[in-house]
Amino acid sequence: MQKIEAYLRPSALEKVHDALSEAGIIGMSVGEVRGFGRQRGHREVYRGAEYRVDFVPKIKIEVIVKDGDVDTAKEAIIATAKTGEVGDGKIFVTPVSEAVRIRTGEQGEEAL
Repeated sequence: MQKIEAYLRPSALEKVHDALSEAGIIGMSVGEVRGFGRQRGHREVYRGAEYRVDFVPKIKIEVIVKDGDVDTAKEAIIATAKTGEVGDGKIFVTPVSEAVRIRTGEQGEEAL
C-alpha cells in the first residue's frame, strides 16, 4: 500500500476528486493548508497598498491506494490539476506498512 499526498490549488479539488473517483480510487482526506514552495509567496494589492503573502492557500489531499493503483492515481491528479503555471503543487508517495479498519478489524489492503 502507498500513501499519496498532493498539495494543490484549491480550485483543482473538485476536478481531482472526480478524476480519482472515475479511476476507481475511493476514499480520501482533504485539508486546507498554507505554505510556499519555489515561488516564495506572492504580492497582492488591496485598496492601493501592496502586501506580501508569504503563505499561499493550498489543499492537501491524502489517498491510500494499493501498490498497483499508484500510477493511476498520480496520473489522474496530474491530468486534472496541471495548469502549467507556477504553484500547481506537488505529489508525494510514501509506503504504508499497515492499515486497520476499526469497525471490522480488517487489515492490510482489505481495510482500504
